[in-house]
Formats: sequence, C-alpha cells, structure tokens
Amino acid sequence: MLMRGGTSKGAYFRSLDLPDDPAERDDLILRIVGSPDPRQIDGIGGAHALTTKVAVVGPRSGPGAGVDYLFLQPSVDEPLVSDAQNCGNMLAGVGPFAVERGLVTPNGAEARVRIHMVNTGSVATATFPIRDGMPDYSGPASIAGVPGTAAAVRLDFEDIAGGSCGALLPTGNLTDSVEGVDCTLVDNGMPTVVMRAGDLGATGYEDCATLEADSRLRIRLEEVRRAAGRLMGLGDVTDSTVPKMTLVAPPRTAEGHLCTRTFIPHRCHEAIGVLGAVSVATAAVLPDAVGNEMLHDGAGGGPGPAGASRIDRMVTLEHPTGTFEAAVSLTTRPGAVPAVESAGIIRTARKLFDGVVFPRPS
Repeated sequence: MLMRGGTSKGAYFRSLDLPDDPAERDDLILRIVGSPDPRQIDGIGGAHALTTKVAVVGPRSGPGAGVDYLFLQPSVDEPLVSDAQNCGNMLAGVGPFAVERGLVTPNGAEARVRIHMVNTGSVATATFPIRDGMPDYSGPASIAGVPGTAAAVRLDFEDIAGGSCGALLPTGNLTDSVEGVDCTLVDNGMPTVVMRAGDLGATGYEDCATLEADSRLRIRLEEVRRAAGRLMGLGDVTDSTVPKMTLVAPPRTAEGHLCTRTFIPHRCHEAIGVLGAVSVATAAVLPDAVGNEMLHDGAGGGPGPAGASRIDRMVTLEHPTGTFEAAVSLTTRPGAVPAVESAGIIRTARKLFDGVVFPRPS
C-alpha cells in the first residue's frame, strides 16, 4: 500500500509479505523503489529521501500487544537501506494500515493502536477516526507541507528519550562545543544536533535550495555531524542517516517560537521530521540549551515534585513550508538530566494506492 504519512510518502508492507532475511529484504526493497538511480525511473520511489520510505508492519506478541513497526530508509542514489532511525511521519500511517490489513480490529468510532517502534524499542499510540470499521481519512486537520485537509492522527509517545543514544542528553551536557560550534546533542525520539544558524554563517531563514548550494556550509555541517555522532555514542556516522542537523534562529512570526532548518542529514528538509521536531522542541525548552534563549515567550513551566520543576509546553517550530507543533512535558531537578514525562503531536495520513508492485528483476 502506498500511503502519505505526515509530510512523507512511502510503501507499507505486512512483515509476512517480505523476506525474513534482512539482506534479501533490503535487496527486494531497493528493486521495488528503483534504487540506486536519482530518478528511480524503474521503481515506485519518489526520487527524494522524504518520498522514498518503507514501513514494515506486523502483529506484536510482546507486552501491550498492538503491532510492530520497522522503518526502513532506502537511499535514492546508493544501494543502501538503513534501519538506524524511526520515522514519525510514516508512523502516522501505521495505525490505519494495520486496520486496513486486518492486523487490528477497532470497535466504535475511534481506533487506538499501540505501536512498537522496532528501530528503537519505544512505543507510540495512534488515535484516529473509524467509519464502517475502516479508517476514515477525511477530516478538517491540516499540516504544513501537505495540501488540503484530512483526519487527525494523534500520536502519543512513550519512553522515546534515548531510544538511539541511550539518554536524552547523550553527553550529559545541555551544551557541547563540537568542532568549535556550540551544540545541544539530544535524543527524544531522534538523535539531533541543534545549532545556532548564525554560528555557521547562516541566518536560519534561507530556503532549502540556497542552503544546499552553500558548499562551505555543507562541509562544515558534515564535520560537526561526524564528531557529534561519536559523542552521542553512534560511532562512525559517515554512512548513517543520523544524527539529524538542525539550525535554529529566532522566530519570524508572532505565532512561532523558534525557526528551524533541518538537514536529513545532507538534504535540507522542506519541513521537519516528526521525531526530529520533538527532539528540537525538547532542547528548546531546557534553560541553557542551544536555542532556549531564542524562544520569544520563555520556556513555560511550574512546580513539580519536591525539589523539581515541571515544564509543560506546546512549541511551535517554524520551518521552510510552515509550522509544526510539538507538545513536551519534562521534569527537571538540579544536577540531574531532565526526565521526559510525555510527548505528543498531531499528524494526518492518507491511503494513496493499494495493489501489487512489480520489482525490477534481480
């Protein structure tokens, strides 16, 4: 099934329809999407990382039941398939796909599907409307980067902090100097490096084409990314899709809290990834983290448990094609790493095509 999930698009498969052997599975996926080829002319890929994605969904037998979701990122121009990260945009389509394929049977006018994200071991719950026992894709919700409206898919995340790096702040620091650049290294669902755009010679308001054409910036970002990857416990990230790199700047509108430009990791994202947005929003509300000083109305918050402070915040991130809202709740204690209590977002998803794909011969 070909679906749009959030601001991404890709192929959704039942796990039992793909080979069990990862090498055979990845070879088949590359042939299905038409990689490696910048146009992917002989496959169903979208010739861009954001529109060439794969979700593998199957029943879960572990605690909490629900479904397993493995995200795979095929490269467009290389014979590579990565499972090093989650994708929160494609996640928006997992619940509806599970209902469509009979992996979950909803009752009533709303489905709540518990989703185990295999890539990191974390869990999300997707809530979306049902009509006549099947997903209802029509609705009034709109998200930046997607034309028109659709039904809202609410995603509530559990235990995503440190899913890839082992800790919310992998180095234990709110800020680190990486290759001479002040950075906040954060993993609240997606390993992300947050940097001030001005520290890299940019404004943070450029369009994607301008940023991608800046060879000096690209080289500098990759130097920081490789060094940050080691500090975050990810090892040599030369051939990896993580960590993501986000430049931040003060908001340009009264509605926004922070302006972002994200690299994934080498192409500039035309919006911002779901879990990347959650990670950036988390960093932004932490006093002394990179970008916190740019929030136009402060971090918000209030009293928490004894000796602690509570931060509950809806953060509106500006990006090249609009805005993205992420809700984060954290508890902070003096001398301790902040504890993430919850995170949630609203996305939309839509079924585009359901049928049989004919992969390029091996």
